Amino acid sequence: MKISKIIISGLMLALCAFTFTSCDLDKEYDASMDQEKIFGNATETRGFLANIYTNLPDGFAPLSDDQFTGASRDCMTDNAVTSWGLHYYTKIGSDGYTAADHPLLGFWNTDLYGIRKCNQFIRNARESVIGNTVTGDDESQLYNRYIAEARLLRAIFHFDLICWFGDAPILGGMGEDAVIFDLTSDMNISRTNKADALDWVIEECNAVKDVLPFRYANEASNWGRVNGAAAYALISRASLYRASEFYRKSGDNEQQLWQAAADAAVAFINKNSQQSRPYGLLNTGKPDEDYYDIFTENPVYSDEFILSRSVWFTNQVEKVFAPVGFTGSWSAAGRTNPTQNFVDCFETIDGKKIGDADSGYDPQHPYENRDPRLSQIVFYHNMTWGRADQEEERQLDMSSNTSGTGIDYSSSMGGTYTGYYLKKFVNNISCKAPTTFNHAWPIFRFTEILLNAAEAYCEAGQTGSAETYINLIRDRAGMPHYTGLTQAALLGRIRNERRIELSFEDHRRFDLTRWMAYSNHTGEGGSIYDVTNSSTSLLHLYGVTITGDDVVNNPVFTYGLAETVNSRVFNIPKNYLFPIPENEVKRCPNLGQNPGWETSGN
Repeated sequence: MKISKIIISGLMLALCAFTFTSCDLDKEYDASMDQEKIFGNATETRGFLANIYTNLPDGFAPLSDDQFTGASRDCMTDNAVTSWGLHYYTKIGSDGYTAADHPLLGFWNTDLYGIRKCNQFIRNARESVIGNTVTGDDESQLYNRYIAEARLLRAIFHFDLICWFGDAPILGGMGEDAVIFDLTSDMNISRTNKADALDWVIEECNAVKDVLPFRYANEASNWGRVNGAAAYALISRASLYRASEFYRKSGDNEQQLWQAAADAAVAFINKNSQQSRPYGLLNTGKPDEDYYDIFTENPVYSDEFILSRSVWFTNQVEKVFAPVGFTGSWSAAGRTNPTQNFVDCFETIDGKKIGDADSGYDPQHPYENRDPRLSQIVFYHNMTWGRADQEEERQLDMSSNTSGTGIDYSSSMGGTYTGYYLKKFVNNISCKAPTTFNHAWPIFRFTEILLNAAEAYCEAGQTGSAETYINLIRDRAGMPHYTGLTQAALLGRIRNERRIELSFEDHRRFDLTRWMAYSNHTGEGGSIYDVTNSSTSLLHLYGVTITGDDVVNNPVFTYGLAETVNSRVFNIPKNYLFPIPENEVKRCPNLGQNPGWETSGN
């Protein structure tokens, strides 16, 4: 099938040769050019490929949206709530939407547009135009590499569809067989079972993983471009999902699936170890700083980031996350509030759960002698923050007394509903003289590979291997090794490590789904706060209230239900997946609808 004009929705932003240093990220791509003009010219062909990248997931993009301002998708989980009562995530937590009005249905079209553009490229790109000469550098066999890029991007979009919607249409093919579809037509496509769809994603990645350079020699001119490492990373993630309870199907050999997931993670690790410049953990021997620095100290070229979506030279991230008491010519909004549930999942410095009888945890000195990552991810009461050089440095005050409230507790812009704010990604900015910072959204990060290996090995019963990989992460955090735990106990700690390390990177929601955590959930313990089960409570969300006559030197901490979204609703199986847009199902009945979303009512 020939097409006379290339249609790209909304004049997507092109990445222009995939470099953030030599081109503007806001350069518009001419979406009206015809096929011959695009694919008859090497520069325009490259530009079309660059445009496909604009469909990749970007956790920072919602920060500029009027409805999603500052609210991480972890606000759909037990990790956080949002202080903005009008926020979509608040209603999502109560199962308050239908397949007709759900606010996250846009992921369906975003991924499908991305797939469509990939297939347009795969069908129409020409070796005679691009060239395919062996050069021995990043430009070697350029046509083969461009096609491999498009295939890997197509696999990423399919994987994203599977995460949000479960069963997904597989729109693949090569050359003239690449499926070109019109999103506005009555193309009555069907969906492929989610397990088989994941198998297809893995197959696609295996086909291109060694065609692409594992890592580009010139990363400045190829920043943001998918590489072989990204393909290996997606195989690892997709294999882990495939082995997980939610994605297994009848007749699967569970042990084999977990072993395959472990092998996939180790394949990345082994391939990476052969590189002259391998990916790795940022570990300078400063456990009080290293985790925070991953996301604030030049994250663009971090060796921990395998693939990043975008570079934002901005202070918007700081504005929407930082505590509300910081104001000047620029004012913080503090829109994302980590829960007490999340704070309680951080161990004491000696590796004990805070609910353990011998942990030494003191609820009236709750942040003392804790996992160093807590102070690098969460803003809490009495933490020192602010620019000393601008005379803005002070202790945070999230107190709430009848006689008055702390400067960081409440404001006209919102204030915290849990007693906490999100520190991860937030540079220490001056409100008097605000500047901008580099921010890069991680799609694949090296830490995840280690976590994947640890979880898969543990599930496969190889606890020694699991300990090896999880303890590499513990070393960076300055936390004691896990040794000698039972398989069940070790698995619980690995899942907890994953919760901490990948917090606010859009993993938690999908992890809880693949584990079918809500179906297997026990020990909710009612609505009364209990330190022994607070971190495992999925439906009751807690916060802390700080009072006392001297909230600087002698605050009183009282724990209970968070001020908003006191409890959540999770209907099984409905809420494990999001609905297929109702208008799409009406137009293409073969798609079917996800369980529980079949009608417009709840």
